[in-house]
Amino acid sequence: MTIDKLIDDVIGREGGYSNHPADKGGPTRWGVTEQVARAYAYKGDMKAFPRETAVAIYKRRYWTDVRFDQVATVFPRVAEEMFDTGINMGPAVAAKFLQRALNLLNLGATTYPDMTVDGLIGAMTIAGLKAFKDKRGVAGEVVLLKALDGFQVGRYADITEARPANEAFFYGWLANRVGSLA
Repeated sequence: MTIDKLIDDVIGREGGYSNHPADKGGPTRWGVTEQVARAYAYKGDMKAFPRETAVAIYKRRYWTDVRFDQVATVFPRVAEEMFDTGINMGPAVAAKFLQRALNLLNLGATTYPDMTVDGLIGAMTIAGLKAFKDKRGVAGEVVLLKALDGFQVGRYADITEARPANEAFFYGWLANRVGSLA
């Protein structure tokens, strides 16, 4: 799947404008919060936030700047899942999920060294991902997707238990985010 198709799918799921009272993100259009739009110099009303600006933000903030495009060269479906998780939870969270999974799957650091779980995709993370693929083959991608989904469900449960207002979103998160790309 191309990044353009991934973005189209996200925009299709997210829809147009929303400002749900229980959503801490506030005004949102095309799935982009007002805070993120402002960080990319958008100054207008979120109801008029252009789709093409959302597309540009998605490509930069949730794909290339965070090196999920490099993950895609090794395991495309893992990168797709990280892209979606990054939009909903933040790219650093998605990257930490991958790093944590890779550390747990490296057979006591015998396949590749443990990496720092810092939320930054760099040379160590990509090297670990490649070594994991060399060891486990394409079947390893399915295992990584299961690990990422498990971490994602756990995080949704934690944030919902910490903030009961998120119960308004918990069902939708599980229905539309977890495993939605696997």
